[in-house]
Amino acid sequence: MENNLKYKGYIGSVSFNANDEVFFGKVHGISDLVTFEGQSVKELKKSFKEAVDDYLETCTELGKEPNRTFKGTFNVRLTAELHQKAAITASLKSISLNDFVRKAISYAITHEKDVISAV
Repeated sequence: MENNLKYKGYIGSVSFNANDEVFFGKVHGISDLVTFEGQSVKELKKSFKEAVDDYLETCTELGKEPNRTFKGTFNVRLTAELHQKAAITASLKSISLNDFVRKAISYAITHEKDVISAV
């Protein structure tokens, strides 16, 4: 089961609020907070597309890049034990810890369904 929508290369998460009986979500991978909602799946999909189109139009008017910029570096916080195990595993494979983490993330994304169900 997928809980996201895709449109023009953008991904929107999908959630449901049982108290308000409304579907809602937000657009991911952009610099701003853009949300959408609907009381039916059809309304939700329409609202998502309208939110993306409106955001892109606004960015064009402002001369702003719509996509969030990623530098390719980030800090990861681990337990000391997990850090040690990862460093030893990388060393035994004759690769850097950075390459080990890069490969692990790539594997997790490629095998998302298997990885998520294992968590």
